[in-house]
Amino acid sequence: MAPYPPGVRGVAALCGRRSGRTAARQPGSPAGNRPADGYRRHVLVAAALIPETALLVPGAAGAAEVLTDERDAALDAVRDLVAHGPDRVVVVAARSRRTSAEDVDPPDVDPRAVHPPESDLAVGEPRSDRLRPTLAAAGIDDAMLGWPAPASGPGAVVVQEVGAAVALLLLDRVGWDGPVQVATVAAEDAPALRELGARLVEDTSTTLLLVGSLSARRGPHAPLPQDDRARAFDASVLADLTDLGPEAVRRLVAVPTDLARDLAVSAWAPWQVLLGAVGASGLTEPLRAELRSLSAPYGATYAVLVWGAA
Repeated sequence: MAPYPPGVRGVAALCGRRSGRTAARQPGSPAGNRPADGYRRHVLVAAALIPETALLVPGAAGAAEVLTDERDAALDAVRDLVAHGPDRVVVVAARSRRTSAEDVDPPDVDPRAVHPPESDLAVGEPRSDRLRPTLAAAGIDDAMLGWPAPASGPGAVVVQEVGAAVALLLLDRVGWDGPVQVATVAAEDAPALRELGARLVEDTSTTLLLVGSLSARRGPHAPLPQDDRARAFDASVLADLTDLGPEAVRRLVAVPTDLARDLAVSAWAPWQVLLGAVGASGLTEPLRAELRSLSAPYGATYAVLVWGAA
């Protein structure tokens, strides 16, 4: 595998949801129970990567039909993810710079219930409140969306991070009503992110739904100025993400934070969490990966990947 392109210089807030019923699970210990021998188990069942763009949700672009192939691929990936019957799904979404309650206040929402609060960086227990996703931070009126928002009652926690909200809407769309946790992660501390990944898969059957994209600096129509390193970077990262063998993992771990920021790669932090979960699970064989979709319609690289047992 070719090295990453030249020119290189050189944690989470959680809440959860439960409904009155849960999807079917594989036989095993109840969620959160410690094995009888007292040792921690790390159980990563499967994982998927989807783009964080709000345009995956019908109606986000008004009457225009956009990203229909990417939407179908993302829905299929999420559907396959929950078909494993995990004890819980953990959404791991890249944190944008606009995450505080003061940035966007959806109407009739107590700002104290908005997720994630800037000061909350601890991994917490699943909440009993249901989660209420909103795309208000993307300037989108939720009432105009083609998918209804998941039902939520008083005390619901508002998830306004766009990527996390998109993932919750996709999960609801495929019919998942089991436990969900949301982790919004910043591209800052790779070892801490990998440690988080290990903690997320402790003692319970877990699937990870990663939300993020590769470079947003591809071509003249990109949201940020074009960077000639972007194409080679995306190709190398995708090859390593679909491999996840020891050498591929070492290269993914070694991708500098500065390079990911330079190329506007929002998936960097989520894949660090994935690497931590994979490493902690002690898998004898790398997870089998399938690339379901790859496109760059607006100068940002959108990939849909699914990982499962070989």
